[in-house]
Amino acid sequence: MLAVSPTELQNLISYLTPLERARLDKILEANHYDWYGVYARPAQQIPPGDWQTWIVNAGRGFGKTRTGAEFVRRMVESGQWKRVALVAETAADARDVMIEGESGLMAISPPWFYPHYEPSKRRVTWPNGAIATTYEARQYDRLRGPQHHGAWVDELAKMRYANETWDMLQFGLRLGQKPRVVVTTTPRAVKLIKTLMADASTVVTGGSSYDNRANLAPSFFGKIITKYEGTRLGAQEIHAKILEDAPGALWKRDRLDALRVVKFPDLVRIVVAVDPAASSDEDAAETGIIVAGLGVDGHGYVLDDMSLQGSPNEWGSEAVAAYHKFKADRIIGESNNGGEMVEYVIRTIDSKVSYKAVHASRGKLTRAEPIASLDEQGKIHHVGTFADLEDQQCSWVPGMKSPDRMDARVWAFTELMLDGGTTWQSVSNLGRIEKPTKSRWG
Repeated sequence: MLAVSPTELQNLISYLTPLERARLDKILEANHYDWYGVYARPAQQIPPGDWQTWIVNAGRGFGKTRTGAEFVRRMVESGQWKRVALVAETAADARDVMIEGESGLMAISPPWFYPHYEPSKRRVTWPNGAIATTYEARQYDRLRGPQHHGAWVDELAKMRYANETWDMLQFGLRLGQKPRVVVTTTPRAVKLIKTLMADASTVVTGGSSYDNRANLAPSFFGKIITKYEGTRLGAQEIHAKILEDAPGALWKRDRLDALRVVKFPDLVRIVVAVDPAASSDEDAAETGIIVAGLGVDGHGYVLDDMSLQGSPNEWGSEAVAAYHKFKADRIIGESNNGGEMVEYVIRTIDSKVSYKAVHASRGKLTRAEPIASLDEQGKIHHVGTFADLEDQQCSWVPGMKSPDRMDARVWAFTELMLDGGTTWQSVSNLGRIEKPTKSRWG
């Protein structure tokens, strides 16, 4: 294991003679790809024992991606894995992080064992014939059928269809003597993660962002870490703590889990709710963009969370894209926060969009409580998991500043199920529309 930081190493090198530096260069070149012998910290080393799942549960910048990529390389280079599954939330995540990222498979592979990547085939092939195939969790059915010796799953805790993806992957781990999975993730208090961590066949390692400080930009600590240190979000994202519900929060994770669905009935209405950020600078909050529908059963369904941090043109374009993608009935936006600006942004992008401004004449608690009551009554469901939205719901306590995603969700179901002109009791009197097909969802 390297006993000094890169900065300290450079300082030491400056005292060497040219001949000594030449000799050191040869040593470093020979050991550059010896991850486990030279660079890996204890929490990044392959755990001993007869485990099936290794969860690297760590904060931002810990080195999770490098840990996962190096484990895959070790298993493939040793010949233990011939067929590998690389699983991420989206195809872009698999490509940009797991394969082509700064710590991905291509970057950490030595010249003598360099893989060939074919994006069109979702395939990585190594010189010894081993093949890794990428899968996106949003199309988890693609895991039905293929067989693998092992897998690397990145950010499992944030996947919308984490349970379904994990189940399909497990059925395909049937090659070799001991199929194994490495999971690299920032923690979330989702049921699947807690279940896996409690399993006797699982080993958990990890740590905080500070563990890898020597290899991270000073600005990351000076700006990001300082901003969130001491907060609940910082405990999760920096120190890898799994956060439970905040005392007094209106929503509970157990209830959201119990009401979670994958399939849903035909929908009579669909809205895109926008809670705009007050500014668009780099320290601004996100703009909440929640897509929700009202079913023929009178229940509400969260269909997507497309929230983002960006300029008015960026969040406006995303909201309009959601409107068309889901064939929504209208976009609704809070007029208090941004006044007429929201409508102006939306109509500048697409003048034909059906838009409705909503005005917060009541306090946030007064608006949120009726929606939380509908959740408690079992009348609102999340179609899959929305980790960031659910974190906000289960962390918000009345009296605190209400977060963007949660606010947009409240506006959506207020429009669909309360004072938007359609109560859940009257749904049976409305004309039905067909449930969107997969092609409709994009």
